[in-house]
Amino acid sequence: MTLSFFDQFMTPIFLGIPLAAIAIALPWVLFPTPTTRWVSNRFLALQGWFINRFTQQLLLPVNLGGHKWAALLTSLMIFLITLNMLGLLPYTFTPTTQLSINLGLATPLWLATVIIGMRNQPTHALGHLLPEGTPGPLIPVLIIIETISLFIRPLALGVRLTANLTAGHLLIQLIATASFVLLPLMPAVAFTITLVLFLLTLLEVAVAMIQAYVFVLLLTLYLQENV
Repeated sequence: MTLSFFDQFMTPIFLGIPLAAIAIALPWVLFPTPTTRWVSNRFLALQGWFINRFTQQLLLPVNLGGHKWAALLTSLMIFLITLNMLGLLPYTFTPTTQLSINLGLATPLWLATVIIGMRNQPTHALGHLLPEGTPGPLIPVLIIIETISLFIRPLALGVRLTANLTAGHLLIQLIATASFVLLPLMPAVAFTITLVLFLLTLLEVAVAMIQAYVFVLLLTLYLQENV
């Protein structure tokens, strides 16, 4: 019974072919295609307003050199939100609950920010490894600690997104199972648990959006350090 709770995180396979690639590519089909007309529908107008506001808030503390990343970061934000929201639907697979996929998104982008910093301003980028005014005996220790913290950043990005979504999905399944089991025995308690499940689902919708925003926001902060 306990192991079946984790079956929802297994990659679906059809005829021996993993369907994770289809699950990752599906959100791009759902996005509306921009039109060349002056007057568009309300959904396109809302999408454009959201993208503009998000880009302004995200790139506000970043220098002009980092504004080249606007299209990439905005696309990543919308992509992650769509994946997380689709994963809340029944009988669906959430690719962002897989640590390998999240690390595959986080590691190249983090490495790109580090390479940009080393290429454009190597002295400033290496200066983050040693705070100013550090006593002499502590210099080797601090350099090792800061180096480890630098290389652990992509792991923290992937683990944070994976852990939050996995915990939410498990909690929803546990409460739904409890409500289903208690329905014939104690209907009043089952109704109360169902109400809690509804509130938890609303919370998970907010978590799905917030975690996508935090993922992109931390990448923006890493970019700000190196631009």
